[in-house]
Amino acid sequence: MFRTKRTGLVRRLWRSRAPVEGDGDADTRTHGSGGCCLGKSTKVAGKTSAGTDAELKSLTHSILKQIKEKQLEGLLQAVESKGGARSPCLLLPSKVDTKLGQQSYSLPLLLYKVFRWPDLMDCSELKRLSCCESYGEINPELVCCNPHHMSRLCELDSPDSGPSSTETGGTTYSAPVGLSDSQALQESGDRSHWCVVAYWEEKTRVGRLYSVQEPSLDIFYDLPQGNGFCLGQLSSDNKSPLAQMVRTKIGYGIQLSREPDGVWVYNRSCYPIFIKSATLDNPDSRTLLVHKVFPGFSIKAFDFEKADSLQRPNDHEFTQQPRTGFTVQISFVKGWGQCYTRQFISSCPCWLEVIFNNQ
Repeated sequence: MFRTKRTGLVRRLWRSRAPVEGDGDADTRTHGSGGCCLGKSTKVAGKTSAGTDAELKSLTHSILKQIKEKQLEGLLQAVESKGGARSPCLLLPSKVDTKLGQQSYSLPLLLYKVFRWPDLMDCSELKRLSCCESYGEINPELVCCNPHHMSRLCELDSPDSGPSSTETGGTTYSAPVGLSDSQALQESGDRSHWCVVAYWEEKTRVGRLYSVQEPSLDIFYDLPQGNGFCLGQLSSDNKSPLAQMVRTKIGYGIQLSREPDGVWVYNRSCYPIFIKSATLDNPDSRTLLVHKVFPGFSIKAFDFEKADSLQRPNDHEFTQQPRTGFTVQISFVKGWGQCYTRQFISSCPCWLEVIFNNQ
């Protein structure tokens, strides 16, 4: 029987849909079981909670068959590369509702659920990435439905609560690692940047400082069409089996973006990342929490206005280490702090130090 190109694209897309819990190959790493990134337990929708798999397949096929072939090709590129390849926006009507079982979903929400997050309940749980044409735009008619132009939003623990399970760990302000502001400025040799990034393996810095001037930066080990700070190209003398193993798990890495409300970090990899920032926690706290960010999630890692308020002349901790308020530390795969065997980030196999320009 003759099969059109459109039909072939639709079938490939359906085969590339996000696995649901119970499929056997579902990636539970993207969901987690609570903690700083999710804030509460997240239950993944099963096949029978909102219609059967057959009903979902029929509905998805009928929607995709109404989309232009060029748009289907762009969506397929995004889905099959799991966001690794640059893909165009998928602009579709924003007010079209679809019904699955007893529940109604907007068209964007349904596509996000099918191709990225089966447990997603509402689009308010998402943040649009800055690479998307719909970012910052309000169009009542069309919205980008490319699931890899979106990220899940981290829900932080209450500032008054302590570390939850193994999801957070406290560290004091005065952990003796990293660069000073003056070192960073002197070594980068350029004051027009908004931040510089240093890559470390345990206590050893690998490569030169990376000066960031563009609004966003990809930091990765292996990324299709990667353009940014490629850690895989750096020469490291570290023979530690753990460092070598973690290095290969960095994969697509993270995306660092400066946006109107602050600096966001998007975890593009398949493994958690761990972040410590003075602006993520209660300003009166003397202990910073290390926040675990699951794959596919974004977190506002730095707030310039909050950082300015932290630079208090009578604050002993910040007088001793003034750079603390303008530095974010990010560890790949392995966490540190009071809930982990590693007390300081300098014991982590692969980590980043992001130093912001406050001049």
